[in-house]
Amino acid sequence: MSLLNLTVGELLEKQVNLYPDQEAVVYPELNLRKTYKEFDEMTNKAAKGLMSLGIEKGENVAIWSDNKPEWLTSQFATGKMGAVLVTVNTSYQAKELEYLLKQSESTTLILAESYKGTSYVDVLKQVCPEFEGAKKGELHSENVPFLRNVVIISDDNYSNAYTWDEMIQNGSKISDENLDERKKTLHHHDVINMQYTSGTTGFPKGVMLTHSNIVNNGNQIADCMKLTNKDRLCIPVPFFHCFGCVLGVLAAVSKGTTMVIVEQFEAERVMKAVSDEKCTGLHGVPTMFIAELNHPNFSKYDFSHLRTGIMAGSTCPIEVMNDVMNKMGAKEITIAYGQTESSPVITQTKTDDPAELKASTVGKVHPNVEVKIIVPGTNDEQAQGVPGELCTRGYHVMKGYYNNEEATNNAIDSDGWLHTGDLAVMDKNGYMKITGRMKDMIIRGGENVYPREIEEFLYQHPDVLDVQVVGIPDKKYGEEVMAWVILRDGGKATEDDIRAFCEGNISRHKIPRHIAFVDEYPMTASGKIQKFKLKEYAVEQIGR
Repeated sequence: MSLLNLTVGELLEKQVNLYPDQEAVVYPELNLRKTYKEFDEMTNKAAKGLMSLGIEKGENVAIWSDNKPEWLTSQFATGKMGAVLVTVNTSYQAKELEYLLKQSESTTLILAESYKGTSYVDVLKQVCPEFEGAKKGELHSENVPFLRNVVIISDDNYSNAYTWDEMIQNGSKISDENLDERKKTLHHHDVINMQYTSGTTGFPKGVMLTHSNIVNNGNQIADCMKLTNKDRLCIPVPFFHCFGCVLGVLAAVSKGTTMVIVEQFEAERVMKAVSDEKCTGLHGVPTMFIAELNHPNFSKYDFSHLRTGIMAGSTCPIEVMNDVMNKMGAKEITIAYGQTESSPVITQTKTDDPAELKASTVGKVHPNVEVKIIVPGTNDEQAQGVPGELCTRGYHVMKGYYNNEEATNNAIDSDGWLHTGDLAVMDKNGYMKITGRMKDMIIRGGENVYPREIEEFLYQHPDVLDVQVVGIPDKKYGEEVMAWVILRDGGKATEDDIRAFCEGNISRHKIPRHIAFVDEYPMTASGKIQKFKLKEYAVEQIGR
């Protein structure tokens, strides 16, 4: 399959030429609907607005907001005028924001006024006390020395920051010819997007992704889903993460698909959007689908148009997969696997793969992508059927980590292979199974224990809704197995019941020594479960 040599802006313009009157963007709760032609005009105005602030090609522009229309517009506006969009996690607090703005050398920050009760404007004042008395476009701060412009998504006026509308109005000073000249200087191998890794170990690193990385990955994701301009894809996953801005937005735009956007995930809002807008696709992490399927009002909504979508982010229990395919009607749902450093998808199931394969594997490798499985800590290839570290090479591998050559060289070897840190095994048909993170692997008395294997077994217990397995310190064995269990409504399983379920079915050293029942897990804003926090809680709880 040949690769697309397009910038993010050119990808959108291609669809405008093909489907100008097709709905591109729908925000049901805002009553906002834009065709591809109208959306393209919005992005041109925003591109000129950014240029009016003096932003040059290659400058870093940070955006801190939930899935607002301005976020979506910024993605394509920067894609046209060449600034690098630096995505900021919506759950960041002052220290994290300060680190990102400083490390990324961002000259402009676009932000929502607030999110889930947190005033982003107040957080910015903590990070940058000089903001209070600054002039628009002339911010000078000791803490964040590169930051000059602040753009606030707000109807209120600010003396020290531009509002979004003000920036758009300023853009009228920039001619269409100026924007066209800027577009001509862009190349599809330029960096256009920067996302910070979650930083569960050490400081987060800025992953530099090019137009080519994310445009082609989005296109291949869409091919796996069989997306067309007749589809309507509901995107409730956050834009600041690859799941939202690549698997969602760029996959949709690569085929002229309509994007139905939910600004913040809430199960009933998503179900209403899918039902009212006759969505044919829906994205989510397994916990999102579980929340929808178990919602008391589930039966009130119409899922009859639902066909496909993507479930990614963590293991999908077979029961959940069956319910998504049968109760929600998404027979052609797909599973995707990857990481931000690979733009992000490496492998994906196909629409016609059986439920068992979708629940037990992460599919086959994408076209134009290479993979190999090596003996951890070496460059020797692992024997087929034996778990090892998954490495990948191809168009999708990041340019590197921003201003961090050492980390880049640790991640990408001299032959161009990205070492993922994930343990995987491939079957004879080319289907990949992820057995865990190298750092999550439990070594109990010299035996390697893979949490994912235990989780997949425990999902089969009729009372278990969700389960996460971690290793915790143990004086005798070095590490012991602990399971954190969420029970279904009405589930009455006890610790003894769970262990009895394991007896005779999995090896004794894999049976959880410690079991805790909880109502929810600590999550990142992108919906990923934070296992490192579960380990911390376990150590506190058990007193070691």
